[in-house]
Amino acid sequence: MNKAQLVEAIADKLGGRQQAADAVDAVLDAMVRAVVAGDRVSVTGFGSFEKVDRPARYARNPQTGERVRVKKTSVPRFRAGQGFKDLVSGTKKLPKGDEVAVKKAPKGSLTGGASATVKKAAAKKTTAAKKAAVKKTTAAAKKTTAAAKKTTAAAKKTTAVKKAAVKKTTAAAKKAAPAKTAAKKTAAKKTAPAKKAVAKKAPAKKATARKTTTAKKTTARKK
Repeated sequence: MNKAQLVEAIADKLGGRQQAADAVDAVLDAMVRAVVAGDRVSVTGFGSFEKVDRPARYARNPQTGERVRVKKTSVPRFRAGQGFKDLVSGTKKLPKGDEVAVKKAPKGSLTGGASATVKKAAAKKTTAAKKAAVKKTTAAAKKTTAAAKKTTAAAKKTTAVKKAAVKKTTAAAKKAAPAKTAAKKTAAKKTAPAKKAVAKKAPAKKATARKTTTAKKTTARKK
């Protein structure tokens, strides 16, 4: 039975061929999308579809016998349910007439799909919130780093200004030192002749002392 025959087989139950074709397409599409996403599709009484990862391995080419390396891949797997197995093996007989061969799902079990959808939506919201929080934290860290860089740059500029001022002061001091030394030398030169002049005037005191002594002797003789 192919897809067209499957549609024809259920057309009467669904009210027409187009409705049956849409139903089959919707069911198959939902199953394929779920398996590709990594979810397990389980139908009670029929079986389950799931995605299985196969590791890299070596296989043998049946035509040449050559050993070939097969890359890692993922494949779909179908596992028949116990009711399906029993019907195929003949342990159980197929129901006659319009009765459904596949066991119907119990009441309330079909609401799990809605809860699963809600859970997925909640998980997506949580993931989005986490991503937003990470982005905000990263942005704050970048701002902090930029502020630190600005502070470092300002400190470097201040240090450079201080060094320049120290250099200027040192240069001015070096220039002033020769001028002070020259002034001291000039003052020393001026002071030296003055001391010599004072030294030369000293004999005048001796002459005065001699005159005084002579006058005293003359006065003594006259008496």
